[in-house]
Amino acid sequence: MTSSELWSRATADRYDAEETEMSSAAVLGPTLAFLAELAGDGRALEFAVGTGRVGVPLRERGVPVVGIELSEHMAAVLRRKVDAHTLPVTIGDMATTVVPGAFSLVYLVYNTLSNLLTQDEQVECFRNAARHLEPGGRFVVELGVPPLRFLPPGQVAVPFDVSERHLGFDTFDLVEQILVSHHLTRDGDGTGDAHTDAGRYRRTCSRHRYAWPAELDLMARIAGLELERRVADWDGTPFTEDSGKHISVWRKPA
Repeated sequence: MTSSELWSRATADRYDAEETEMSSAAVLGPTLAFLAELAGDGRALEFAVGTGRVGVPLRERGVPVVGIELSEHMAAVLRRKVDAHTLPVTIGDMATTVVPGAFSLVYLVYNTLSNLLTQDEQVECFRNAARHLEPGGRFVVELGVPPLRFLPPGQVAVPFDVSERHLGFDTFDLVEQILVSHHLTRDGDGTGDAHTDAGRYRRTCSRHRYAWPAELDLMARIAGLELERRVADWDGTPFTEDSGKHISVWRKPA
């Protein structure tokens, strides 16, 4: 077991409903095209496959996909969509769990690398990816760039969503490189009075270890991988100092 926090049954059951935007064609289309091109005629391994938001449609595109998932509850939601023969899933952590075979692509999307709360575990995740890759295979990570420059002096919180149904902000421990995402989500329909609606907000939080792209490149080098490409999004927008996230591709030497 790693330091990753486990998803509960309740969280897993509402995950897809709360991530409808991330499951939209506008988001998934470029993601799937990017990953399918890298997979080629080979197999793909998704670390933290979750409810299959990416893995299931990638499999439907003809890419054989295998998943590793820490939460049995998240895997159970995936299993409602596709059977174990079509998309095998092993319950375990992405830093140490090994599945049979070699893969042309290992990928880890939607900031999930940050679920590993220590540098050592993140390094082991890179090593585990390299362990599963065939020569010439790629490891792909989608991860946000720490928004520390938005922190005013003396403050520790940065909002990332202020909308009618959701308030989200991150707090930072700059010494430990720990980010805590706080969420206030409205469960009601917003039609009641102010006191009623106020009681319908659900509060959740999750811990993450943030890392800079350069730190990830060093982790990759430790694992024997070489940086091949870094872009700002799945459409291939150039990565710059203003980019809020990156898609990085490391290659295992042939």
